[in-house]
Amino acid sequence: MCYTCVRECPVKAIRITDGQAQVVGERCIACGNCARICSQHAKILRSSIDEVRALLRSGGPVAACLAPSFPAEFAEIAYTQLVGMIRALGFQFVVEVSFGADLVAREYHKLVGERGSQRYISTTCPAVVGYVERYCPDIVDSLAPVVSPMIAMARALRRLHGDDLKVVFIGPCIAKKAEAQSLPGEVNAVLMFAELRRMFADNGIFPEGIAASDFDPPHGGLGGLFPVGRGMLQAANLKEDLMTGDVIATQGRSHMLEAVKEFGEGDLGARLLEVLCCEGCIMGPGINGNAPLFNRRRSVRTYVCHRVETMDRAEWGRHMDLLTDLDLRRTYHADDQRIPTPDRVELAAIMHRMGKFDPSDELNCGACGYDTCMEHAVAIYKKLAESEMCLPNTIDQLRVALTELKVSHAELATTQEALLHSEKLAGMGQLAAGIAHEVNNPLGVVLMYAHLLLDECDPQSRIREDVAMIAEQADRCKKIVAGLLHFARQNKVSRVPIDIREVVDRTLRAMTIPDSVSLEIQNEADDPIAAVDRDQIVQVLTNLISNALAAMEGGGKLTIRTTGNEHRITIAVSDTGVGISAENMKKIFDPFFTTKQMGKGTGLGLAVSYGIVKMHSGDIRVQSQADPTAGPTGTTFTVSLPRTGE
Repeated sequence: MCYTCVRECPVKAIRITDGQAQVVGERCIACGNCARICSQHAKILRSSIDEVRALLRSGGPVAACLAPSFPAEFAEIAYTQLVGMIRALGFQFVVEVSFGADLVAREYHKLVGERGSQRYISTTCPAVVGYVERYCPDIVDSLAPVVSPMIAMARALRRLHGDDLKVVFIGPCIAKKAEAQSLPGEVNAVLMFAELRRMFADNGIFPEGIAASDFDPPHGGLGGLFPVGRGMLQAANLKEDLMTGDVIATQGRSHMLEAVKEFGEGDLGARLLEVLCCEGCIMGPGINGNAPLFNRRRSVRTYVCHRVETMDRAEWGRHMDLLTDLDLRRTYHADDQRIPTPDRVELAAIMHRMGKFDPSDELNCGACGYDTCMEHAVAIYKKLAESEMCLPNTIDQLRVALTELKVSHAELATTQEALLHSEKLAGMGQLAAGIAHEVNNPLGVVLMYAHLLLDECDPQSRIREDVAMIAEQADRCKKIVAGLLHFARQNKVSRVPIDIREVVDRTLRAMTIPDSVSLEIQNEADDPIAAVDRDQIVQVLTNLISNALAAMEGGGKLTIRTTGNEHRITIAVSDTGVGISAENMKKIFDPFFTTKQMGKGTGLGLAVSYGIVKMHSGDIRVQSQADPTAGPTGTTFTVSLPRTGE
């Protein structure tokens, strides 16, 4: 999913499906950029080694035609040793394609010298030819009707040695394999330099111990400069005159695309456009090693200078004259691979899928492999790309997903915490049910005798009020025990509209507030009526107030505040006691957890209160400050209940 191959492909012949890159054969011009730059070695070139071995085993004569870029590849080997190593593989002839380049250069000199208005694009680079045929079919007639040096050399050798000769081209260009396939019978096989090295290794052929040997004639001249930018012009004695502009030369992927485009639009103003897809053949995808451009240029220049200085010019001239009438013409055919651009509506829909809603969203960062967001959208329409290739949009979607995941995680944590409390309360409920059953019988006795005493007391007696309090509290205990039994059975609460202020007063009347504790009641709710279970809420308040008083053994202030809105009623119980430590905050609602001394608390008060509030579809929260150095200590429990129970 790096999309480097998409970025380097000049014609975007790479289709991305489910994040995987696939070369689209009919669109490919075989420039080899994708194979050259793929760090994962995901692009595998079809090997021709088996074909060449079959030719060598056939028994007929086989000629090896070495591309003029070979000095850039085999800089560590003397050319005479290299020729000897190739002969050791079984080739009968080993020749320089630079002679074929000399023949082609002569044809270009004639072509440009002819009078007329015809304009030409050079055809020495098969990748350029493939590009024009597929993506500029309107100017196919402008392709120079001259074969490449490879084809010229193959035709020359068959003229010299007979039509039965098999020809193998050895060079740095992947597109030469495609060119050989498009012209059946001209070149029988094409080897890359890397394949030639593999054949040497497989056959145990090394420079040491190989007899030096020179190339077979005909030998090349300035045609050896063809693999270098503008080398063809020098070999053809053509000048790139900036004053006339008749000849223009360029090389490289981006320059090729721009030059051919301007040529087709008629803006170039040149009679001949000499263009190479690579930065010269010496930078072709089939060249091994890491030598820089100008180092390779120097290797080729040094070799050509040596050959020109030592060549037999008379012999070279005789071969050129002998092949004057050699047919070096060829034709080309349009293979239109252009896909119509979508209309604005379709394009806008695609852009929206990539998160591009206005021009400011079009970052044109190139991370997808396309120069602009618009080009990426067109490629999606052509089913060559996916919207997921847009890195900024993918990152934005990832951020949204992470935010949603964070919220979901928080909700899950809250749910998990509630579930843990529910499990603990379920256990507490089972225990409470057992205890309640045991307490219920003696409580019934107390309740019965309390009511008997109340009935027998004289209405004017001073103890009647105390006996009435005993009976009332015994009744409440009975309801509490019954409530525990109901809670264990997960019964619903019995909701009745009541005044929350009256519930607070009733609770306080049943409790004893120490003289060292001041009490403040703040009734701030405009509407104090809520549908709740009176006795259960009294139990909650009793537990909260008891805990608050226990936290203020040395005295303090107890504040009970009621507030509300149209949907909920809230009761807050605050104290100025010692507070709850941070390590105990998560355990305060756990059954049987208590910080009180032995015999002063069971640890069930807050657990029961939590269960009652939750059964009311309410919420109970706590805020506490237990560090005296950080300010006043104290705790506030806030109970929030729905008014209608919904």
